[in-house]
Amino acid sequence: MKNELHEIDLGLCRSAIYEALALGFRPPTTETYERLIHEEQNSALAQIATMLDASGSNGKSPNIAFRVRQLSQCAELETLEKAYRYLFGFTAHPKAPPYETEYGEETLFQQPQELGDLSGFYRAFGLKVNTFERVDHIGCECEFLAFLTRKEAYALEQNDAEMLEETRRAQRLFLKDHLGRFAPAFVKTLSRENPDGFYGRLGNLCRDFTRWECAHFNIPPGSELMRLRPTEWMEEAFTCGSGEELIQITRPSISALNACEM
Repeated sequence: MKNELHEIDLGLCRSAIYEALALGFRPPTTETYERLIHEEQNSALAQIATMLDASGSNGKSPNIAFRVRQLSQCAELETLEKAYRYLFGFTAHPKAPPYETEYGEETLFQQPQELGDLSGFYRAFGLKVNTFERVDHIGCECEFLAFLTRKEAYALEQNDAEMLEETRRAQRLFLKDHLGRFAPAFVKTLSRENPDGFYGRLGNLCRDFTRWECAHFNIPPGSELMRLRPTEWMEEAFTCGSGEELIQITRPSISALNACEM
């Protein structure tokens, strides 16, 4: 029973980090500052990250807590807003594209296939994605994994073996084929464009946590050398709304799913 409780806590902690990443990659608001940068909330998130660091294998810390604490050193909201516009903008070709399907050198037809695969993941778990949003936005993908890890914790709490297998399998496949595949290249671009700013540091957190997650499921992370697709393939502009609009989740009213809210 003790080990089972540990797994529940681990799932909730992982969900909290995914939620922080999803929030961080949305257009910045006062919530971004309060939950990720403000000393009290940042300290609480760092404590959660410390638990993940302690559960790492081979005695090596993945530095997730250190990356969280670095966010508290960032500037005020106005600076975040300027950096967000510079890095991600609202154009088809931003400085650091936060969209998975803009990375890789596959054929033109691969992009709609990947978008369809992402939509299929979301629909399989009853999630609705607004039709005017891009399902491959990194914030959307992190929010989906936050949902799955909370669902995993609930399955453990309810001793539901079928649900547990389903959610863990989905996490592994989603990391392998999507977030874990393109996040390293995306973060490398962020590190180049905003090395000492909030988004460069958020990217470092994303990279280290994604590596932890890939190791957790025994899958290799993607390459940092993955290139952006040719710009002529991406002429159609997309818009990305608020984070709350990225995924509209009808969450079950279960106390376990709310136990790790920041």
